[in-house]
Amino acid sequence: MHILLTNDDGIYAPGLSALYRRLSDLGRVTVIAPSEIRSGAGHSITLKPITCETVEIMGQFTGFSVDGTPGDCVKLALHKLLDTARTPVDLVVSGINHGSNLGVHVFYSGTVAAAVEGAFNNIPSIAVSAALDEPMDMEAISDQAMEVIRTLLPLASGPVININIPKLSRGTPKGIRVVPHATSGYRERYLDGKTPSGQKTFQFADDVPRDPEMDRETDVRFLSEGYITISALSIHRNDLRRNRQLRLRLDGRPVPAQTAIQPGDQHGTIG
Repeated sequence: MHILLTNDDGIYAPGLSALYRRLSDLGRVTVIAPSEIRSGAGHSITLKPITCETVEIMGQFTGFSVDGTPGDCVKLALHKLLDTARTPVDLVVSGINHGSNLGVHVFYSGTVAAAVEGAFNNIPSIAVSAALDEPMDMEAISDQAMEVIRTLLPLASGPVININIPKLSRGTPKGIRVVPHATSGYRERYLDGKTPSGQKTFQFADDVPRDPEMDRETDVRFLSEGYITISALSIHRNDLRRNRQLRLRLDGRPVPAQTAIQPGDQHGTIG
């Protein structure tokens, strides 16, 4: 098996090295990751020229360091750096992210975006994240992640598999739950601060879910209760029901009451 490993915490992140060692038991692992932390980059790509160099990571392996986003890394790997005709990539793995990627935050996550880029290219893809903890034992986290990955393999191309590991300081995970990601979002806020020169700053922070009742059967709830969560995330953003409704309206025909657009309807689909 040829595995492409990336992340959004940068090529020197301990979570990437820990996962590299476990994935190496499955086959050849190629590391192509951002040169620095790119958390929250989402699925952005860089349109100006980017640089790429080989670096040795902690004396364990050599990888490609890319001055770009996680999406850049996978795109560059598949279309330029790797001879995919001779040695195709069988699996893309992104992580381990330093912090969970749950709910609507999957749209902001560079970790998830890198896996989505793999899925765009019809490659089975997995994103791995871990809840912020003290300490962050990446060796133990990667052990838990690999147990799940081994169970899932062989994996077909299609939806991205989003895995989140709970806080291990609270003990061994209670189990595994396959659940949709939450859609109600979080109560978000900004923390006030100042630069040394006195200029005001604003630091993004999130809080508890906006609607715990809506999120009761989702990744947000079960990770907080100590379960490993798995969510299959569709790579398309089509809402077929709403497309039908809009087509009826544009044609001047009434929208059936049972399919009328309601405020707060959830968007998208879970694969």
